[in-house]
Amino acid sequence: MKKSLVGLGLLLSVTFVAEAQKKKIEKKFDEKSAIADLTYLTSDELKGRDPSYPEMEMAYNYISMQLEEAGAKPLPGADGYFQNIPFRLSTPPSKGQISIEDSVYSQGVNLLVLDGEALSGSFELVDVGFGLESDFEGKDLKGKIAVSSVGAPNKMSPADLFSLGREKTANAKKAGAIAVIERFNIPSIPWQLVSNYLNRPQMGVDNGESSKLPYIWVKDLANALPKVIATGDTPKAKLEIEGKNNTLIEGKNILAYIEGTDKNLKDEYVMLSAHYDHVGIGRPDAEGDSIYNGARDNAVGTVAVINAAKFFANKRPKRSVLLALWTAEEKGLLGSKYFASNPLIPLNQIVYNLNIDGAGYNDTSIITVIGLGRTTADNLVAEAVAEFGLEAVEDPAPEQGLYDRSDNVSFAVHGIPAPTFSLGFTAFDDEINKYYHKAGDEVDSLDLDYVTLYWKSYILAAQNIANSADQPMWVAGDKYEEAGKKLYGDK
Repeated sequence: MKKSLVGLGLLLSVTFVAEAQKKKIEKKFDEKSAIADLTYLTSDELKGRDPSYPEMEMAYNYISMQLEEAGAKPLPGADGYFQNIPFRLSTPPSKGQISIEDSVYSQGVNLLVLDGEALSGSFELVDVGFGLESDFEGKDLKGKIAVSSVGAPNKMSPADLFSLGREKTANAKKAGAIAVIERFNIPSIPWQLVSNYLNRPQMGVDNGESSKLPYIWVKDLANALPKVIATGDTPKAKLEIEGKNNTLIEGKNILAYIEGTDKNLKDEYVMLSAHYDHVGIGRPDAEGDSIYNGARDNAVGTVAVINAAKFFANKRPKRSVLLALWTAEEKGLLGSKYFASNPLIPLNQIVYNLNIDGAGYNDTSIITVIGLGRTTADNLVAEAVAEFGLEAVEDPAPEQGLYDRSDNVSFAVHGIPAPTFSLGFTAFDDEINKYYHKAGDEVDSLDLDYVTLYWKSYILAAQNIANSADQPMWVAGDKYEEAGKKLYGDK
C-alpha cells in the first residue's frame, strides 16, 4: 500500500510539473510576434532565401537580430552571431565534351562538369579505385586525370556522393592530378534524374586550389572506363571544357547560446536547429508565382528556434542551449556539415540535437518525429507533444530516407542523438507534394493554430531534454550507437 501511494505521489508530481511548464510556455509565447517573424521570412522581398541570392543577407541579419534581442549570446570564435562559410557557385560550362577512344561524353547527355575551371587538351587517365587517399599511393598522377568510381564502399547515398567528391578532388590535387573524372555507375539511381538536377549551377564549400580542378561525372553503368584504362596502352582523354564560371559567396550559419543553470550540466549543450534557406525562384505556377517562399520548409522551423531562444533566455534550463540556424541545407546540408567539421563547441559537449525540417503536413493531430524510437529521450519528446493535445508518431515513410536527408544526419554520423521534429504527416501524399518546393508554400496556406501548437510543443520538448538528469543516448543496436560511444565514451 505504501509503495502504491509513493508511486501515485510521484506520478502526480510529474504531472503537476509538466502542466506547470506548459503554462509557463503558453504565458510567455507571443503568437503575434511569431507569426510576424514567419510572415517576414516568407515574404517575396527575400526571394525564396536561396543562399546564392543577395537577398539572403536580409534573412540572416533579421534572424540574428531576433536572437540578440531575445538575449541569446554569440559563441566564442564566431563573427558575432555568424559562422562564415566560403561557398563556391559553379555554373555548367558553355561547352563540355570528353573523347576517350571511340566514346564521346557531352555535357547534359552523359557528362556533367560539376566544378572546377575550364580545361582543354589531351591527358592520360589513371584509375584510382574509389579515389580515397590510400588509392593514390604509389601512382604517378602528375599532369594526369584521376578516374574513380562515385561514392565509396558502404557510402552510396546522394549526400555521400557529393561530399566524397570534394575529398577526392583534394586527394587528386595533392597527388598532382589536373582533373577528376568520377564514373557514375549506380543503376538504382536514374542518370536522367541526376542530370536534370545537376546540370545547373552547383554550390559547394570552396576548398582553395583543389576546387579549381575540373570535377566531372560521366555515365558509365557498364563499367567500360576501367577496362579501357586497363589495356596498358596509356589511353588519353581529350577534354574540351569551355565557358566555366565560378563565383565565391560568403555563406553564414547563425549561432547563439544560452548558458544553463546547473553547475554540473551547463557544459553540456542541447542543440536546437533548423535550416533557414530555401530554393529561391523557380518555374512559375498557374498563377504566375515563381517565388518559392518556403513557409513549411523551413521558415516554420526557423521561427521555432527563434521562439525557443526567447523562452529560454528568460527561463534558463539546467543544460545550456545551442541555437543553430543552418544555411544551404537545400544545396546538400552544406551549413550543418561545415559546422560539424569546424565546430565552435566541441561535438562531445553537444549531447542532443532536436532538429526541425519538413515538407509539410497532412494531419494536424500529430507531430512526426523522424528518428522516434532511436534515442533514450523519446519519452521526453512524446510527453511534451501530448501536453499540447497532439501525438508524436514515428517516420511513416522510411522509404524516403528522410532521416539521412536533413541536417540532423550531419551530427548523427558523429554520434550525437539527433531526431527531426517535423509537422505531422502520415505519408508523402498529394497534400504534401502540393506545397513541397512549390510556389504555394506561403503563410496564408498554413493552419496557424496548429503551427502554434507545434512551436510550443517543440519548446517544451527541448526543455524536458535540457532539464533531464540523464544524458540522452542512442538505443542499443542503432546504426549510430558506436559513433555515440566513440564520441562520449561508453556510458
